[in-house]
Amino acid sequence: MLPTTWLRYTYLYSAHFPFLIVLLWPSERQIVVGICAMTKKSKSKPMTQILERLCKFDYIDVVIFPEEVILEEPVEKWPLCDCLISFHSKGFPLDKAVEYAKLRNPLLINDLNMQYFIQDRREVYRILQEEGIDLPRYAVLNRDPDNPEECNLVEGEDQVEVNGEVFHKPFVEKPVCAEDHNVYIYYPTSAGGGSQRLFRKIGSRSSVYSPESSVRKTGSYIYEEFMPTDGTDVKVYTVGPDYAHAEARKSPALDGKVERDSEGKEIRYPVMLTAMEKLVARKVCLAFKQTVCGFDLLRANGHSFVCDVNGFSFVKNSMKYYDDCAKVLGNMVMRELAPQLHIPWSIPMEAEDIPIVPTTSGTMMELRCVIAIIRHGDRTPKQKMKMEVRHPLFFELFEKYGGYKTGKLKLKKPKQLQEVLDIARLLLVELGQHTDCEIEEKKSKLEQLKTVLEMYGHFSGINRKVQLTYLRNGKPKASNSKKDGPSLLLVLKWGGELTPAGRVQAEELGRAFRCMYPGGQGDYAGFPGCGLLRLHSTYRHDLKIYASDEGRVQMTAAAFAKGLLALEGELTPILVQMVKSANMNGLLDSDSDSLTDCQQKVKARLHEIMQKDQDFTEQDYQKLAPTGSPSLVNSMKVIENPVKTCDKVYALIQSLTSQIRKRLEDPKSADLQLYHSETLELMLQRWSKLERDFRMKNGRYDISKIPDIYDCIKYDLQHNASLDLEDTRELFRLSRALADIVIPQEYGINRAEKLDIAQAYCVPLMKKIQLDLQRTHEDEAVNKLHPLYSRGVMSPGRHVRTRLYFTSESHVHSLLSIFRYGGLLNEEKDQQWKQAMDYLSAVTELNYMTQIVIMLYEDNNKDPSSEERFHVELHFSPGVKGCEDEETIPLGFGFRPASSENEDKKPNQGSLEDLSQDEPDQALQVSDPINIQRRSPMIRNRKTGSMEVPDCQSSFYSSLPALPLIPSEPSDVPHVTQLLEWLPAETALLGFAPVAVDGAMAHHLRHCPYHFRLFKTELVSSQELPESHYGFEGCSMVPSIYPLETLHNSLSLKQVDEFLNSVCESNSEVQAKTMKALSGLFASQSQISLYSPQQPLSSSGSEASLRPPGQPLWRKCNDFHGIISVLTCFHCTKCFSRE
Repeated sequence: MLPTTWLRYTYLYSAHFPFLIVLLWPSERQIVVGICAMTKKSKSKPMTQILERLCKFDYIDVVIFPEEVILEEPVEKWPLCDCLISFHSKGFPLDKAVEYAKLRNPLLINDLNMQYFIQDRREVYRILQEEGIDLPRYAVLNRDPDNPEECNLVEGEDQVEVNGEVFHKPFVEKPVCAEDHNVYIYYPTSAGGGSQRLFRKIGSRSSVYSPESSVRKTGSYIYEEFMPTDGTDVKVYTVGPDYAHAEARKSPALDGKVERDSEGKEIRYPVMLTAMEKLVARKVCLAFKQTVCGFDLLRANGHSFVCDVNGFSFVKNSMKYYDDCAKVLGNMVMRELAPQLHIPWSIPMEAEDIPIVPTTSGTMMELRCVIAIIRHGDRTPKQKMKMEVRHPLFFELFEKYGGYKTGKLKLKKPKQLQEVLDIARLLLVELGQHTDCEIEEKKSKLEQLKTVLEMYGHFSGINRKVQLTYLRNGKPKASNSKKDGPSLLLVLKWGGELTPAGRVQAEELGRAFRCMYPGGQGDYAGFPGCGLLRLHSTYRHDLKIYASDEGRVQMTAAAFAKGLLALEGELTPILVQMVKSANMNGLLDSDSDSLTDCQQKVKARLHEIMQKDQDFTEQDYQKLAPTGSPSLVNSMKVIENPVKTCDKVYALIQSLTSQIRKRLEDPKSADLQLYHSETLELMLQRWSKLERDFRMKNGRYDISKIPDIYDCIKYDLQHNASLDLEDTRELFRLSRALADIVIPQEYGINRAEKLDIAQAYCVPLMKKIQLDLQRTHEDEAVNKLHPLYSRGVMSPGRHVRTRLYFTSESHVHSLLSIFRYGGLLNEEKDQQWKQAMDYLSAVTELNYMTQIVIMLYEDNNKDPSSEERFHVELHFSPGVKGCEDEETIPLGFGFRPASSENEDKKPNQGSLEDLSQDEPDQALQVSDPINIQRRSPMIRNRKTGSMEVPDCQSSFYSSLPALPLIPSEPSDVPHVTQLLEWLPAETALLGFAPVAVDGAMAHHLRHCPYHFRLFKTELVSSQELPESHYGFEGCSMVPSIYPLETLHNSLSLKQVDEFLNSVCESNSEVQAKTMKALSGLFASQSQISLYSPQQPLSSSGSEASLRPPGQPLWRKCNDFHGIISVLTCFHCTKCFSRE
């Protein structure tokens, strides 16, 4: 018996044997989809991928017309079909295809007659103009002897006049024939003249420069204004009027070099379309009657212009697009033809079309808004050096970049860091030549400054920065100080880079996060989270991602976006295109070196208590833990005597540095490479600095170094455990106990202090969250289709707004403090809130990838003015599991827990814990009141070292059997048999080359879905395993992330809004900071991040750079306000709703 796919994916090699196909078809009536195109197109990878998916529809057969039949046979002998996908390309007989369509009258996916117009750029522009779609200003030069009036061309040195229309250089010259890709761009003499000549890609070239400045004198052309696009073109691909996929690529006009990845494919960046661009995509699709249609967008001067329509085009190398395209086309065919052919098929009601889910309060509501505040992923230890500088060169630099305006300056750009390095080099040379010269800067500090800035051989704002703060009277000095007067405090920061493990954590969390969105679980493609992807691609997802200016935070945001939206490729283009990080002005950034009065007092009290050389007394417990937090009390019990504990920690650090020195002396391990390319020497430098700084000259301990010690030992215990250094576990235990006191209490000891410090950090963010919630249900144009163009779209006026804020530990601590101590709910009156507060008090650490998630639902059955119309849920996860969290972490109550009646009957709808089920959303209404109960700890897999974050790309990981652990020691024994047992049964049918894997590799794969997914892909595709797998680089046994826990699930929007109002309107200083943050955010229209490309170090003095322009506090309101101050228009709904 032939395989099923042969029945439904059949090539007709001859039109003379149609009966053969009939015999192969199943007995019931099938819908035959014919593919009529040149072989190069019909057998291309995108077409093959889509047709394979299309065949999964039960009643659809695909028949590809052979090229020899198309070219040589009359249309009467062409195969019969019910639906025709046919499109023109070089050599294709479009006339015959039109004739066939008239003869057989199939359903046309792409109209054939309109394809004649697409071949003529004049007709394309005419149709676009009639549809009201923005075009570059253009004129047509027709060299037609019969119409000489259309051929008036006057050429000047830097301009041409075409039929009375003047175009100044630079301008574009396009042949009127769309098949002619020889487009020229002419440059003005002030820029050197000449022209850039574009052509269809040949190898890695798409254009060349020519010194020729004169326009072509033969042929007909369109002349149009050149649009400045910053070197990027946007390619848009529609599948019907309600779906579009967009990618950006480097403009061929830039330098003609085609950017290609390691596999030789042209690099394309993911792009989010604006509301107007989505409307344009719909218009283009309908105007040209091309269901599958590609066109080009130019983004320039704040507007988008269509410059070309290509007709039938597919996205290359996007599995998500292949899934979506096949699904849209299959449903379209079935919807049109199933009723005519009496096929028992009903139109599927897509769950993702209207994201309706059962809420835990017992009603069915529509998800409207998701807001998440997320800490960055795993990073290398942060390092810092402070020095006071007085040399005039530093003051000149401070003035050059506008430091006197605010008294502070942050230098991150390559040119700026190069200038600091040049000054350090110059001063060290002077110190070497003249020992009596008046240079007050310490030589050792200058050498360290030079060494750090010279690391890596290139500059990037991602991994280093210098901060300068003006001190009017200098730092307080000893009585024998030589000089008083102003000085600058220079703070050099390095390290703190996102590790490969951090990237994996963020990407996996993004993949899991999409599963909170309803819909898609029943999709034939078979992976959860498809609902969000469909929602995002079908215009109903309003997504914006914000990140602070820290490199680790930005890269975390990019990795999360990659997982969330199933993107492919490197993180840098995702970061550049999708993460907003410029001009945050305090929204997500904080100046940790500039403390409020309250923070300074808190730190002083904390230092005083932690310097007592005695056991903690009852009075100390009341002073240090007035809130009675269990995690704090437990840590104090572990410490007992803070000074003696610090003595132990100091002794353990000395022991550690001694062990590292011995390893360095051993020739076998001197060149040992540690995690993330660190060396033993760098590791020793890091610990030696902590050893020097922790114990001060007066014998007391610097408590502010405790977080750094904990960071370092946590990093080494997780990533460098292979060194097997002695007493690291004890150092981790003690430093963690100290850190569990120092870190949270730095943000306030009692409730009032915690709230005061939290407001100083994150009131701008709270106000932005309030705007996000308020604007969601307002009538606005963002991400909605115009009513005139929304026919056939279920809930076209609806969208889900997602706002993701990636930030650092300080903002997460502060935001949680505001929710806990700001008076959102009364613990005495609300049992659920009391349980949530008890849970939060027991959480010891807000680790990497900590999440605070707010979800807003709407009940369309309630009156719009009713308080019950909108429903808010608050969720929390403490992030990544720590090294020894097996028994200490408290259990929450689950994600969106159901009522007690249904709790035992089925898993929670939307829970991240049950993503292996591939079932449609068929939740019943929950009518009982909420009864939150503590869950059994057996529900949760608490295995450290395993990635618990669900993998939404494939569900087979969740079905792995519980196998006995394979010994972790490397051995020569192959473990292929055991590895194959883990793979699903169906992969055994595919066949693959045998491969031997040692014990360590097998053990790692058993516990790491990230590498196991890569291993499975390479095994099935018969690829050789890359050597990188054996180093486990990028993984290092990536710790799992705790699932979200619901803190409260029955808040009203009014409650939350009033709470945010009360928090945000406390004092004028915070209000001013909020206004500054929001005005800076909305004044900037750019979505480009602060990512700085690598720049080689300069060995000589740096060039003078221009002063960066100030950000205006003025912008044009989108509605009726005209040019106004952002501060004046603060409450204008339309201005802020788009952000």
